[in-house]
Amino acid sequence: MEPEVITPAATITKPKTARKASNGALAHVEATAMDTSPPAVISRALAQGVPIADLKELMAMQERWEAIQARKSYNVAFAAFKAEAIKVAKGTQIKDGPLKGKFHANLFDVVVASTGPLAAHGLSASWKLTKDDPAWMEVTCTLSHIDGHSESVSMGGAPDTGPGRNAIQARGSTKSYLERYTLMGILGLAASDKEDDDGGSGGLPLVTADQAATLQALIDDVGADKAKFLRYLKVPSLDRLPVQAYGDAVAALESKRKAVK
Repeated sequence: MEPEVITPAATITKPKTARKASNGALAHVEATAMDTSPPAVISRALAQGVPIADLKELMAMQERWEAIQARKSYNVAFAAFKAEAIKVAKGTQIKDGPLKGKFHANLFDVVVASTGPLAAHGLSASWKLTKDDPAWMEVTCTLSHIDGHSESVSMGGAPDTGPGRNAIQARGSTKSYLERYTLMGILGLAASDKEDDDGGSGGLPLVTADQAATLQALIDDVGADKAKFLRYLKVPSLDRLPVQAYGDAVAALESKRKAVK
């Protein structure tokens, strides 16, 4: 009869399923330990019952970390916006004064040219009247990104007491002026002359296909020289006409119709 062999407890092989569970738990712990982002650190601190004073320091660390990430997102978005090569056309004609007949870019021209591209990259601009004294006004323009970072620029001036303006109109004129220049300043934009727009719309909305077709029909109907008419409009083709000039184009063709009659 052979002697009985007793296997020491330390050498007993554990079931494979138990070893797999142990290895899986170890992998989870190692993966968690590798995550050093503030949210992960705070989560572990809460689980371990860290004192409130230490938790406040961790929260401050997280806020600084989030601010850095938000600033990075803002910089990436702003760079993408600048790559759009936005053009602001001097699309508004001056009606009186020494510069009568000249074109300039008003606030509407700047907003129309920039709003779409800004929104496409998660950016938006807003204004606040940060000083409103009787003799001085200050406007602050803030450019914000959806991730939370924002930057601002301010500009001030006296109420524009030009000819024919009452007190409210004088302040409104200055406010609009300051909004335009602070927006262009924070976006790094400059207006281009209408004549130098190379036939483009300068970022302004263009006529629709139906409007272009209407103009073509009017040209045919009144017997206008299309080439001369396009030179008059300063566009290479009818579909490149800014929508704000559509009414003037129709009026010019209708005037020719009356002249022919």
